Amino acid sequence: MNIPYEKNQKERVPFETYKARFEKADPGLLSQISGVPYDEASGLFSVTLMGKRYTIHHPDFETACLDEDGGYAPLMENLETKILLIRYLLEGKRAPFRGMFYAYADMPWGNHYNQVFQGRCVKRLAFTFGFKLDSFRQVMEALKAVPLSQGDAGYEFAFLDDLRLRFMIWEGDEEFPPSAQILFSDNFASAFHGEDMAAVGDISIGTLKRMAGELKARS
Repeated sequence: MNIPYEKNQKERVPFETYKARFEKADPGLLSQISGVPYDEASGLFSVTLMGKRYTIHHPDFETACLDEDGGYAPLMENLETKILLIRYLLEGKRAPFRGMFYAYADMPWGNHYNQVFQGRCVKRLAFTFGFKLDSFRQVMEALKAVPLSQGDAGYEFAFLDDLRLRFMIWEGDEEFPPSAQILFSDNFASAFHGEDMAAVGDISIGTLKRMAGELKARS
């Protein structure tokens, strides 16, 4: 795996640490706890992230994208995404989706990190698409997201397998800045810790931004 270590010193050490843990772990047990399907014959885990299907090989964590459409594939290109997925396999616990959605502040750890999450993710979403609602709608339709009645534009979509997000945006104008809300499906609290949830925001918004650029280039 070609990781540009010299540009990612902050992430390199934890990723290598998690890779060592992943190599020693029992893949069958990881699959049982996390709920991520694992094929013993091929040594492959299977996940769907932001609309793209991937395999992850045990024990070396080599990844492959099964959807070769030339579009952005975050698990292949983004180190933060690799760290999130390896932590998900090592530490996540599968829980059924019960149909409820919660704001970050409503999570067990939310009060401690909510201010950071608001600036890092919610405001970023607002100012990335708050003046470009047509682009937001276009990229969400490409993801086959479900339209919502909340916000000037709102959608529900699958982030990772059955872990779902809701993004709502209120358009900005000359007088008022844009605003946004991010909600997490109720099974997120079992799958990720607080710092990982912020990474979920980073990765999903970054992916939408890249997809929007690709769609614009094609038009």
